[in-house]
Amino acid sequence: MSIHLECADELLSTTRAVRKRLDFGRPVPREVILDCIRLSQQAPTGSNTQGWRWLVVTDPEKRRALADLYRGAAADYFPKARGKAEAAGQAQTARVYDSAQHLADHLHEAPAHVIPCLLGRPPEGRGAHTGGFFASIYPAIWSFNLALRARGLGTVLTTLHLLREKQAAELLGIPDDVTQAALLPVAYTIGDTFKPASRPPPQTITFFDQWGQG
Repeated sequence: MSIHLECADELLSTTRAVRKRLDFGRPVPREVILDCIRLSQQAPTGSNTQGWRWLVVTDPEKRRALADLYRGAAADYFPKARGKAEAAGQAQTARVYDSAQHLADHLHEAPAHVIPCLLGRPPEGRGAHTGGFFASIYPAIWSFNLALRARGLGTVLTTLHLLREKQAAELLGIPDDVTQAALLPVAYTIGDTFKPASRPPPQTITFFDQWGQG
């Protein structure tokens, strides 16, 4: 059975980083999250290890504590970055930082915080091997995002709380030999009319056979 190309293209081009349009007032059933994780398990991993673990946080106090860690890591980063983008005339980038600040302010309200994890720790001082370690979970995270989008939910992949990874691990009972990869606030979206973002033509960022050669 062939995949309907138009539907696939729409899913891939309209799965956005959702911050301001997350519906914090609508509960997310556990079964929906598990269904999206089930689909993410089909993603490829290095050496077929499948060392994924998913921690879903719905407890209000723990979500509030995670949001406090996130805001502490962010500090005044978003306002400064937004101001810098505005000064440089980068309106789209400035809007991104504005929505990032909105999410930081309301992160605790997201009905579920999903933390994808990997068994083990990234190898120290081994460059490319560290990239390979995280490459074993990011395809699954993206598949999870796509599955959410197909079901009327949204999220945004955030990593700022990783600056407080140890505190988050203590809060949630995550063992020392497990690595957190991200924090995804999951909620139904307000409306479903997401559009492709403005991007340059692929010809402007693609080389063939040799760097700089189109």
